[in-house]
Amino acid sequence: MKYGIHWKLFALIVSLLLVFVLIQQMLFALNGEDLLFPTIFSFIIIALLAHLLLKRYLLLFHEDFQKPQEETNRQLTNTVQNISREKDYLQTVLRGMAEGVLVVDARGRIRMVNESLKKLFPLPKEVVDRTLLETIRNAELEKAIRQAIQEGTDSAFEFVLPTSLGKCFDVNVVPIPSSQNTDQGTRKVEGAMAVFHDISRLKELEKIRQDFVANVSHELRTPLTTIKGYAETLLEGALKEEVAIPFLQVIKRQTDRLTKMVEDLLTLSKIESKELSLNLTMILLSDLMEDVIAFMKEVASKRNISIFKGSMDPSLSVQADRDLLEQALINLLDNAVKYGRPNGQIILSAIQKDQDQILFSVKDDGIGIPKDDLPRIFERFYRVDKGRSQELGGTGLGLSIVKHIIQAHGGKIWAESQLGEGSTFHFTLPSFFRQESQVESGKIV
Repeated sequence: MKYGIHWKLFALIVSLLLVFVLIQQMLFALNGEDLLFPTIFSFIIIALLAHLLLKRYLLLFHEDFQKPQEETNRQLTNTVQNISREKDYLQTVLRGMAEGVLVVDARGRIRMVNESLKKLFPLPKEVVDRTLLETIRNAELEKAIRQAIQEGTDSAFEFVLPTSLGKCFDVNVVPIPSSQNTDQGTRKVEGAMAVFHDISRLKELEKIRQDFVANVSHELRTPLTTIKGYAETLLEGALKEEVAIPFLQVIKRQTDRLTKMVEDLLTLSKIESKELSLNLTMILLSDLMEDVIAFMKEVASKRNISIFKGSMDPSLSVQADRDLLEQALINLLDNAVKYGRPNGQIILSAIQKDQDQILFSVKDDGIGIPKDDLPRIFERFYRVDKGRSQELGGTGLGLSIVKHIIQAHGGKIWAESQLGEGSTFHFTLPSFFRQESQVESGKIV
C-alpha cells in the first residue's frame, strides 16, 4: 500500500512537469522570443491543474491509507477495551475471593494484594513496591517466594501469624510464567503468587475435638476405675463382709454418674444433629417458671436455698420447644444450686427486651466465676473448680447443653459474674421462632 501511494505521487509530479514544459513551449512558439508571459501563464495553468489533481490524489490517499489506518485504530481500541474488561473481571474475582492473594514481581517487590489479604493481615496502608520482609515478616514465606521466582517451583506450608490474633494459614506459592523463554528453552518467570487460606477455624475445631476426646476419656476413666476397684474387692471375698453394702452403693453411684454422662452426651448429640426438629408451641412463661421452680425445690432445699420468680408480665409468652426450654432452665438452676451460697437465694426472671426478643435471667449469690474462665464455661467438660464439680456429681456438659438449646432456637447466651458475689446467666429467645434464624446444627461447637 505504501509503495503504491509513492508511485502515484511520483507519476503526478512528472505529469505536471511535462504539461508545464509542453504549455510553455507552445506559448513560446506563438509569442516569439518573450519568455516571461509563456512562463507565467504556464505556471498558472499548472497550478490550477495541480490543485484539481491533488484533490483527487487526496481521495486516493484516503482510500489507500486512511481506511486501513482506521481499521488498525479500531482493532487497537477493541484490544484495549478487551484488556480493560479482563482487568476489571480479574479485579472483581480477586475482590470476591475469601482467600488472601499476594503477587510479587521478579525482584520480589509486591505488585498487588487483594482486599481479603488486607483484612487477614495487619498490613501497612501502602504495600505496593515494598519487599515481603517490609510487610509480612516471615522467613518461610520469603524463602518460598524466592524459590518460585528463581527455580520456578511450587510450594505449600502452614503459616501462623506471629501476633496475638493467633491466626493460621495454609499458604500456596506458585511462579508466574512469562511469555518469553530463556536461552535454555525454558519459560521465564516474571514473578510469583501466594494464596492464603485461613484455616484458623479448622485448627480451633481440631483442638476442640482433641480436647473433647481427652476430656471424655478422663471423665469415663475415673468412675470406671472406681467401679473396677470395688468390684474386684468384692470378688476377692469382701462380698459377704459388712463393707459389701457400702461398696455396692459406691458402684451404683458411679454407675449412675456414667449413665448421666452418656445421657447428656446423647442429648447434646441429638440437639446438634441436623435431624433435630423443634416441637414449637406458645408457652406461657409464668406457668413454665412455676413448673421449673417446683421441680428444683427439693434439690434446693437440701442446701437451704430459696428459688424465687422475679417480677414479670403474667401474659408474657414465647414460641419454643417446651421440653428443651424447660431442660435449659433446669440445668441453669441446678448449676446455680450447686455453686450457690448455702441459705442463699436464686432469682429466675424473664422480661420483654424489645418487640421481638425475650430476655431470661438466672441469678445466684454464690461463689462467682473468675473473669478468665467466663469465655469457656459453655465448653464441653470445662469446669472452673474441677474438684468441687466432681464432688457435686456434675458431668461438665450441663451448660454446653443449655448453649446448644438456646442456639437451636435462634437465641444467644452469656454470663456475668463477680467473685464472691454470685453469677447471672442471661439468654435471649425470639418471641416468635423463625426457621431461618435457627443455627445450622452441624456448625455448633
